[in-house]
Amino acid sequence: MEMKGHNHEGHMHGMHEGHMHGGIKGMNHGGGMGHMMHMGNLKRKFWVSLALSIPVIILSPMMGMRLPFQFTFEGSQWVVLILSCILFFYGGAPFLIGAKNELKAKSPAMMTLIAMGICVSFFYSLYAFAANNIFHTAEHKMDYFWELSTLIVIMLLGHWIEMKAVGRAGGALKAIAALLPDTAHLVEDGQTKDIPVSGLKIGDSVLVKAGEKIPADGAVVSGESAVNESMITGESKRVLKKGGDKVFGGSVNGDGTITVKISGTGESGYLTRMMRLVQSAQDEKSATETLADKVAKALFYVALAAGICAFVAWLAVTKDINTAITRMVTVFIIACPHALGLAIPLVVARSISLGAAAGILVKNRNAFEKSKKLSVACMDKTGTITEGSFQVVALKSLSDEMKDAKAAAVMAAMEGSSSHPLARGIVDYAKKLNIEIPKAENVKAINGIGLDGTVEGKNYKIVSRAYLGAHKIEIGKDENPPADASVSYLVSGNKAVGYVAQNDIVKPQAREAVADIKELGVTPVMLTGDNKSAAAAVAKKVGINDVRAELSPENKEKIVSALRNEGKTVMMVGDGINDAPSLARADIGMAIGAGTDVAIESADVVLVNSYPMDIVGFIRLARNTGSKMVQNLWWAVGYNIFAIPLAAGVLAPIGITLSPAVGALLMSASTVIVAVNAMMLKAK
Repeated sequence: MEMKGHNHEGHMHGMHEGHMHGGIKGMNHGGGMGHMMHMGNLKRKFWVSLALSIPVIILSPMMGMRLPFQFTFEGSQWVVLILSCILFFYGGAPFLIGAKNELKAKSPAMMTLIAMGICVSFFYSLYAFAANNIFHTAEHKMDYFWELSTLIVIMLLGHWIEMKAVGRAGGALKAIAALLPDTAHLVEDGQTKDIPVSGLKIGDSVLVKAGEKIPADGAVVSGESAVNESMITGESKRVLKKGGDKVFGGSVNGDGTITVKISGTGESGYLTRMMRLVQSAQDEKSATETLADKVAKALFYVALAAGICAFVAWLAVTKDINTAITRMVTVFIIACPHALGLAIPLVVARSISLGAAAGILVKNRNAFEKSKKLSVACMDKTGTITEGSFQVVALKSLSDEMKDAKAAAVMAAMEGSSSHPLARGIVDYAKKLNIEIPKAENVKAINGIGLDGTVEGKNYKIVSRAYLGAHKIEIGKDENPPADASVSYLVSGNKAVGYVAQNDIVKPQAREAVADIKELGVTPVMLTGDNKSAAAAVAKKVGINDVRAELSPENKEKIVSALRNEGKTVMMVGDGINDAPSLARADIGMAIGAGTDVAIESADVVLVNSYPMDIVGFIRLARNTGSKMVQNLWWAVGYNIFAIPLAAGVLAPIGITLSPAVGALLMSASTVIVAVNAMMLKAK
């Protein structure tokens, strides 16, 4: 905790949790990757469907064709029928609904392929059941209730495995909304009264006390204070606000009291604009077609075309509609994606498990697929490349009456009771030089600016450069602080007698991580809200050539969008609220685990340990995962290359056809292969 009220330039105030602002409460918070249903519902459907499918498979006549035993009794076929109907409407509902949505969007994919399989199996089996048990036709029809049950159970299992591994990625918009306070101090006729923030109107004046969140966008009309705008800039420096200066809802007031005239609320507020950016980016991601969907779409069209062609050809040759229907149904059933439904989820589950063991949490499995084409890695500076803690790069006396060591001792004495990064940097610097630190007395905050105290009987202040100008304080000799550093001044009387310049510490792994990112064929880019000189200095240390500085969240998001519009696959790494829109917009959003809840909720991947080398670790794991996905997809659908034509009867003239029983064995073998192949994925 920093000293109460301590607030010179660069000192960061902790953000407190608020509640959702009424003006943005109605926004959709369900952005991000769409999920078929709630995790609990999916788990329940799987176990119920599994329980129903066991007697269906055991009692099905198909079992007698595949195994040397069969369990049947008088009326068992009716039990199979009843259980299969329940399975179709209960266990198959998610796929039928999903297929409806895909067809409505004119983009048939996995759900449509599954729905085709279970519908063909179910309705043809009803036809066969009626022919065999009600109408008693001369020719016995084979039903496929066993196929219906295994397909539904395996598909539910695949989706459950994936959802369990990935988890839900929602919450980013709620986290942004929580930045606003619940109430505001409305000023009317010289009196203040507390009202809900949702009741504020443009033109209202509100009082913001020390340490409170500013309830809405506006301009300062009276008072002055240093405001923490890290949600906008991503940097820890406070910004001095006085009459006429703009402030933003959700930013944190320092130690002064200010009156703000409201200029933006609800839909026009800054945070709402941030939420819109995150929402639109998440909606765009949720509409992205996955690799499995692309394969399923192709297989759907191939199976549909092959089935129709088989029906037409067999009807033309045999003039027997039953034979033609049987061939068509065989094609559709052979194309049922048992292994395809498990091919990706099993790899995802294995990869997420490996990543979690290394401190890399993957929330959106699309990140694996997109890593193969990754070409640009955009990185925020503070917290991602740097520690967010400071080290002294210069500490100088500006007075003939005071040596550098004396200036360091006085500043360290006044900062000694604070745990703020800037304060710790000064104290650590003095201790490193073995400078004796005297005792400071009566240390207190200067309203929203810095510190005031007594050291060895003499009064001193530690303030920002802005304070010197505002109070016409004379600067001593030879002032030349580094341009890329955060600078605080030591003041005695009406004269600045010393200064300390500090820079954010670059993380030990940062340079190595940037080098490895380049080696992987990815271009690193720094996107930061910090000033150009500070950003350039850090970029030079770690080897980044492309630096974009002094950026707002909207500008970061626009840069990510522009890079994507150029056809590049973009990863964004950040840790702040200001990074949320760009994290959501990037093809792969990666949040540092030590960052804000908003950033973490907006990201596809979270680096728990905040190590720069984990960025490289994810890229390597993801590329291995992507390769394994492709392998599994080939195993899952490869047998269809020859199974579908055989099922259609292309070799029937020479006496070779593919029976459903043989097709089922091929599907089973394919399912086992993809499971084993998924478990062979290794982390490098």
